Amino acid sequence: MKIVAVAACTIGIAHTYMAQEAIEQECKKRGYACKVETQGGMGIENELDEDEIAEADAVILAIAIGIEGEERFEEKEEAGKIIKIDPSVVIRDPAEIIDRAEKL
Repeated sequence: MKIVAVAACTIGIAHTYMAQEAIEQECKKRGYACKVETQGGMGIENELDEDEIAEADAVILAIAIGIEGEERFEEKEEAGKIIKIDPSVVIRDPAEIIDRAEKL
């Protein structure tokens, strides 16, 4: 399974990177390919390109604010392949979020 994600919190520091880590660790445990873009205090890091998004089985938007480039995910949204959730929820229970992604 291939998962891409964007993590962004209101301040752009702690929860952004904690959510990134939680998603990456859970995907690693399951042997899934994963890439997480962060939009935090240091700007956009690890930016997802169109091919990575197109090839993904699921997209997790762990965001508490509007993000740059959200239109990149329109096709996945229309296909019902997006989970939009607050970063704190991902941090608390990443396994449940990846379980949901598997069912998309």
